[in-house]
Amino acid sequence: MNTLAGNKFYWLVKREFWEHRGGFLWAPLITGAVFLVLNLMGIITAEVVGARHGIHFGASGEMQHVISQMDAGDMSQVGMALDIAMYSSMALIFVVMGFVVFFYCLGAIYDERRDRSILFWKSLPLSDSETVISKVASATLVAPVIATLAGIAAGILQLLMVAVTLSFHGVNVWQLLLLAHPLRVAFNMIGHIPLYLLWALPSVGWLMACSAWARTKPFLWAIALPVATGLLVTWFGIMGLFNLSAGWFWQNVVARALFSAFPGASLIADDDLVHTGKNNLDFMNLSNTYHLLGSANLWIGVLFGAALIAVAIWFRRWRDDG
Repeated sequence: MNTLAGNKFYWLVKREFWEHRGGFLWAPLITGAVFLVLNLMGIITAEVVGARHGIHFGASGEMQHVISQMDAGDMSQVGMALDIAMYSSMALIFVVMGFVVFFYCLGAIYDERRDRSILFWKSLPLSDSETVISKVASATLVAPVIATLAGIAAGILQLLMVAVTLSFHGVNVWQLLLLAHPLRVAFNMIGHIPLYLLWALPSVGWLMACSAWARTKPFLWAIALPVATGLLVTWFGIMGLFNLSAGWFWQNVVARALFSAFPGASLIADDDLVHTGKNNLDFMNLSNTYHLLGSANLWIGVLFGAALIAVAIWFRRWRDDG
């Protein structure tokens, strides 16, 4: 029985991937490719402009000589710069992934109600819980796993591109690559996926609840309700009717409902974490990011997200009109 349920869930998730392959697979791959092409164009442009104006960067091994004179602190700074180059290639992919997840969750249930395909799926031996949870898994696991792998590949190619370019200016490629930490960067990004899953639940739950509930224009309802509530709380605060911090409400309710599905939102929301690595990249290390597991903010969001997912399941069960 467990094997049958597992196979059923696997095919439900695979169905979501097939139907949304453009967003889940091609969007991060194309974004990474475009980022690399733009960087390559920038490098070629710099080389051509430098040659036209007689600028010989690193001529006669000057650049390699500079590197050989660096102390441990300087080497660490160069390594951090190379790591930033890797992270930068991933950042754009994750921003695109955030939009993919946002609109996927908004249309996950609404679209099948609108085109009436929900009637076909309900005729199969598939429960509403299984179907909705497969959509949640697709948004919080399938999408980030593919985006992370694409980001790591783009980051490594970006690092090699920088190293090869500098090799034409007399820099030892292997010495330069040894200063970077590609394995640590990849480990940090892969290890962040479970944390993303937990942090994204409030947004995923809210968007799917709107997708299952709204009779029309789920995007407007998803945006308008939390923003209007935030404005109302702000007005109450100005009028002195309630002693509720409007800033807290916007950050912990409105922002969590709308933007938690964007990778890195948990890092931005944690002021202590940002201050931990304000002069380096320590805030990206899992030893620092995983302290969020001890945060009440995270687990309250998980509870609200789970409750909203239950609401989405209930509405999908009883509302099949578009």
